[in-house]
Amino acid sequence: MAVPKKRTSISKKRIRKNIWKRKAYWAALKAFSLAKSLSTGNSKSFFVRQSNDTE
Repeated sequence: MAVPKKRTSISKKRIRKNIWKRKAYWAALKAFSLAKSLSTGNSKSFFVRQSNDTE
């Protein structure tokens, strides 16, 4: 069974955690930017169907 030989240092653990946080930050920023462009109607990459409800 695979077992780590030594304990991971605090600095290495912090570096790995920050890399993960940075990826999450950029993904959230991109999603928020896309949501803003969709809500204002300035989106070039998404085509949203406009519902024609004339009642």
